Amino acid sequence: MALVVCTDVRYMPVGAASSSYCQTGFGSQPRRKLYAVPKEKAKALQISNLATTTTITAGSASGSSPRSIESQTRLQLSKPSTSSSSALEQLDIERGVCIPFRKYTPETVRNKVLESRGAILSLVGRGVEIVWSLGLYWSALVYDFLVGRDEEVVPFRARQLRNLLCDLGPSFIKAGQEEEEDGLTRRKTFKVLANRPDIIREDYMNELCILQDDVPPFPNQVAFNIIEEELGQPLEAVFSKISSETIAAASLGQVYRATLRSSGEDVAIKVQRPEIEPIIYRDLFLFRTLASFLNGISLQKLGCNAELIVDEFGEKLLEELDYTLEARNIDDFLENFKDDPTVKIPRGYKELSGSRVLVMEWIDGIRCTDPQAIKDAGIDVNGFLTVGVSAALRQLLEFGLFHGDPHPGNIFAMRDGRIAYVDFGNVAVLSQQNKQILIDAVVHAVNEDYVEMANDFTRLGFLASGTDVSPIVPALEAIWQNSVGKGGVEVIMTKGKVLKFCREDDHRLCNF
Repeated sequence: MALVVCTDVRYMPVGAASSSYCQTGFGSQPRRKLYAVPKEKAKALQISNLATTTTITAGSASGSSPRSIESQTRLQLSKPSTSSSSALEQLDIERGVCIPFRKYTPETVRNKVLESRGAILSLVGRGVEIVWSLGLYWSALVYDFLVGRDEEVVPFRARQLRNLLCDLGPSFIKAGQEEEEDGLTRRKTFKVLANRPDIIREDYMNELCILQDDVPPFPNQVAFNIIEEELGQPLEAVFSKISSETIAAASLGQVYRATLRSSGEDVAIKVQRPEIEPIIYRDLFLFRTLASFLNGISLQKLGCNAELIVDEFGEKLLEELDYTLEARNIDDFLENFKDDPTVKIPRGYKELSGSRVLVMEWIDGIRCTDPQAIKDAGIDVNGFLTVGVSAALRQLLEFGLFHGDPHPGNIFAMRDGRIAYVDFGNVAVLSQQNKQILIDAVVHAVNEDYVEMANDFTRLGFLASGTDVSPIVPALEAIWQNSVGKGGVEVIMTKGKVLKFCREDDHRLCNF
């Protein structure tokens, strides 16, 4: 097998030369699937996201002398300063991947913001708006507490917070949607609040969940103009009909249902909010400026760099703004699940899509935000949950590429029992090393080896290195035993899946 190499890659495992893994992608089509390369043919592999050029040499399949790829392709990158790139370097190390091409860097954000006309006045005005709005809300919470009415006004304050985030714009709406700590691809991430019932009380969580797909939309005519600009032709030339109202509206864009004139197929049209990128860049600049003053507190309280948190948030946010990248994500998921009859991935129409518009197959299913409707449709809920577990395990343990925003609004139950995913703007990659550690963790879980499971959490980054895991072991045992007691069948089926993955990955034979 010949080594296929190009410099337009999106993710590359750290230490690729030693592990003999390479990720390919040509032109503007970065891919994320890792392809094994025979060690005897991987003669040299030198990749650095700080270098101005990249040289990769490899022996051919016929065993001829190595040839240099540098003469054919050259990776042109600006070299960031050590101080400003340290957080991103740390992020690469913790992920187990390096990213030669980045839409987001602190330098890029700063340059884009400061080079715009009236930048200083815009930043000052935006800063005052944010501080004033959040300050008033915080003052109201303090007043409620002091007068002893903090509990009775919670529903009102929750709605007020949701409306406040909407008023402050897409960056804050995104920050209100999903917050979690994820040790699989990084030690700490900032994703946000609506999916964390352990951090935020249910009243607030329910309101923030509305931000996932029910944000005030922008005018239809503006959206239709954007679609026509991307298509280069009138709407009626491509679609025989289009919904007069949005099907869903979120922080970065909104969705319409339409019918293709050429084939009669129903499609979903995702349209990006107008003039959103300058707003995002300005807010990210302000976020990171504030984070630079909070690093000490963040390290003490959270165990991670505040700038790293903003960098992770900003990187994923800017990736979601690029709908051409989302179209490629769809292709990757289609390829991964092409032989799986239990998973539905919508087909993308690249010829009708662009950086601000994405056209994809319409999913005629039931959103998982409405579990009662799933039951009423006669779908076997336990079977559907098993399908979901299987699909998630395949993403994590087999592909190493997984949906990064799987909230209930992005998952559908098909009437034939399949699970369907939508919204592929946010996907994440597991390094081969972390895949293996995660397999270890699952194996230890099903073998009820709680000490080793706790050690796996340290290796994955959930716990700081050197943490005494002995107090954690009883809690893990209690949680796992409780799960087994409530869902023995699902656990058994999951064991079978994990066993299959372990064997296919040549990891080890699982001792079940």
